[in-house]
Amino acid sequence: MQKAGLSLIILLFLTCGGAVAQKKQKKKQQSITKVVQTAYSYKGTPYKYGGTSKSGIDCSALMQNSYARAGYKIPRTAKEQSKFGKKIGWSGLRKGDIVFFKFKSKREKWYHSGMITSVSKKGTYFIHASTSKGVVVSNLNSDYYKKNVKAFRRVIK
Repeated sequence: MQKAGLSLIILLFLTCGGAVAQKKQKKKQQSITKVVQTAYSYKGTPYKYGGTSKSGIDCSALMQNSYARAGYKIPRTAKEQSKFGKKIGWSGLRKGDIVFFKFKSKREKWYHSGMITSVSKKGTYFIHASTSKGVVVSNLNSDYYKKNVKAFRRVIK
């Protein structure tokens, strides 16, 4: 009888633990979806250095606003954001991760950020506030972006 009772308790514990893990996973997926959808809601918004709204936005504000909508507070600048969250590599990329770039020209360096929107055999795409085109989706595998990737960070773990 005691064995049966102990087995039942263990079974209930494992079942409840699994349910809790599933609930946590679902919440994480909902947060990732909300972050990406928020970023997409800015598509077509013109680029504005220091801008934080749909009338004009820069890359780091796009990240900050998108994560804030899902309840995550991240730093304001791309350089500060590049030190926030969990560092990940190319092989571990998923939707919602942030990609950081470091560009150099004529003794000048600047940082840029974007959000991964899809990872598949067709390519890895990200949304960002481009200085020339505003908020757009681009292919991370294009030579221009790929050679300037500095890091990837995961905020929603």
